[in-house]
Amino acid sequence: QVQLVESGGGLVQPGDSLRLSCAGSGRTFTTYAMAWFRQAPGKEREFLAATTWALGTTYTADYADSVKGRFTISRSNAKNTVYLQMNSLKPEDTAVYYCAARRGRAVNTTSYDYWGQGTQVTVSS
Repeated sequence: QVQLVESGGGLVQPGDSLRLSCAGSGRTFTTYAMAWFRQAPGKEREFLAATTWALGTTYTADYADSVKGRFTISRSNAKNTVYLQMNSLKPEDTAVYYCAARRGRAVNTTSYDYWGQGTQVTVSS
């Protein structure tokens, strides 16, 4: 059974940093595109960042304009895990954060094969 499990969410203050993790199991995601999305109450799920396998051990990364320069996606194939480092957090970053995986290239839509259950991030003073 393929699973993605997010962790690392919580309550932080504006300006703080947080690192989310997404651990995969049931298969190896080395050549899969891995992505992070978020969904705030009453809003659609929003693409944040993705990493696509290019060749060998090379991966490309893409970001939504809303988080470019503040969020960084990375991955550890040894741990079958993808991370999202979030800096300079703002109240508008409050949402449930999801990781996702798909064969082939990353896309900025929700067309992914596997999804995690989500982790809550709340940014408030």
